[in-house]
Amino acid sequence: MSVAVYDTTLRDGTQREGISLSVADKLKVTRLLDNLGVAYIEGGWPGSNPKDAAYFEAMQSIELQHARIAAFGSTCRKQGDPATDPNIMALVDAKTPVVTVVGKTSMLHVTDVLQTTPEENLRMIRESLRYLKSLGKEVIYDAEHFFDGIKLDMEYALDTIEAAIEGGADVVVLCDTNGGSMPWEIAQYVKAVQQAFPDMPLGIHTHNDGELAVANTLAAVQAGAVHVQGTINGYGERCGNANLCSIIPDLELKMNVRCLPNVDGLRHLTTLSRTVAEIANLAPDNHLAYVGKSAFAHKGGIHVAAIRRNVNSYQHIDPELVGNEMRVLVSDLSGQGNLLSKAEEFRLDVSRAEAVKVLDEIKHLENEGFVFEGAEASVAVRLHRAKPGYKPIFTLVDFTVLVAERQGHQLAQAMVKLDIDGDLVHTAADGNGPVNALDLALRKALLPRYPQLADFQLADYKVRIPDGNNGTAALTRVLIDTQNGYQRWSCVGAGTNIIQASWLALVDSVEYGLSLSEQQSTVSDQLSAVSGSSSD
Repeated sequence: MSVAVYDTTLRDGTQREGISLSVADKLKVTRLLDNLGVAYIEGGWPGSNPKDAAYFEAMQSIELQHARIAAFGSTCRKQGDPATDPNIMALVDAKTPVVTVVGKTSMLHVTDVLQTTPEENLRMIRESLRYLKSLGKEVIYDAEHFFDGIKLDMEYALDTIEAAIEGGADVVVLCDTNGGSMPWEIAQYVKAVQQAFPDMPLGIHTHNDGELAVANTLAAVQAGAVHVQGTINGYGERCGNANLCSIIPDLELKMNVRCLPNVDGLRHLTTLSRTVAEIANLAPDNHLAYVGKSAFAHKGGIHVAAIRRNVNSYQHIDPELVGNEMRVLVSDLSGQGNLLSKAEEFRLDVSRAEAVKVLDEIKHLENEGFVFEGAEASVAVRLHRAKPGYKPIFTLVDFTVLVAERQGHQLAQAMVKLDIDGDLVHTAADGNGPVNALDLALRKALLPRYPQLADFQLADYKVRIPDGNNGTAALTRVLIDTQNGYQRWSCVGAGTNIIQASWLALVDSVEYGLSLSEQQSTVSDQLSAVSGSSSD
């Protein structure tokens, strides 16, 4: 069995609050969807705004490998001729091989929204589709509010489907527009339409207002639908549309239903999901099924102990099938296995006794407000410090941070005194804030000994207040992201003093970054030695 995937991210998805895609954005998403292998990409509603019209014009010069572009619009207006209707003319002007036409199914919408007669609505559906078919278009008919409409008046709802079939629809898509139907209702009514029109290919379009869009889509496929509509990451109006990032792997991996031309296309799914989120200027949802960063993350100690014995014990699929990866988290809920797995990830040879020591430290620190789940470099640093013979890069003697305001100008200065291999180094730096000044003073002290620090850049700085009940005396958690051109890492600090918390995170960041640089230098030396040996 196979199902055609119809993506409507560029039209229905952009109706989500907070999303606005430029033409360039829409073209980028189009290429990503085509690479994935979807059958249809709905580019927009050309009759509604100039941007969508510009998109369709741009698509005339772009050749796709897999997908067919569809333009979306409504039936002609009441008492109108499709050949002269502005909306239908805009669909034609889009010059797409596929047009998707939405029409009214529910008697409530016919009488109250369109304010026309049931007979006129049927004519609008029939003649709009017939005209577009006469122009050689593939016509997909979206039966809007179908499931609500069939509950109100089954006979009339089926009459609208018959009108679409008489108009020449290639596929009739049953829409749960308000998103309130249950999976068993979806299955029941899909089967009812099949029985009434056994030769008509049916599709499904669901919304997520009842948190059932994916379940309803799968129920429709199980009942016989051969065309599914949805959006990447479930973007859409109100609570969103059916999420194709869940539907596609559910069909391919769970139901043995082919919906991509090549199953290897699934391996692009995680990257696609996160890239579309970035293009839409939204933070990727870490907790999405299949593609979220946390989809295959293991935190509980019992779980991690089990997956160390058998990776399938707490995973429903191999994450690589969808381009994702398994992660082991470290927290106060961790067991020894979490630390040992993390050590293997960091390529550290850690004994069980060392892992227990670090685990006890982490549990103690998390009780004081630290959180290590998003700061794995701080875990790696502690594992490194637990090794016999560990020698710190430096030891803090003291630091002082001064903040002042003078004639409307803010001043920040930090003084740092360090013991570096027995040498007492005392530096000072001005910054645009206290943490920046502290960072600059620390770098100034270490740079003569560790010039690679010049490549370190502060990528992000976040402050969290875990419990605000104590007002300005509340515990503060600081997360610092640092990068050096080829890798990015996160560290954490916590305490009632935001400067002290920032210092702890800075120290972890510097130590971890220098260890990375050391590893990189070792690899480079090994490659150089191999290259020299080959030359000899």
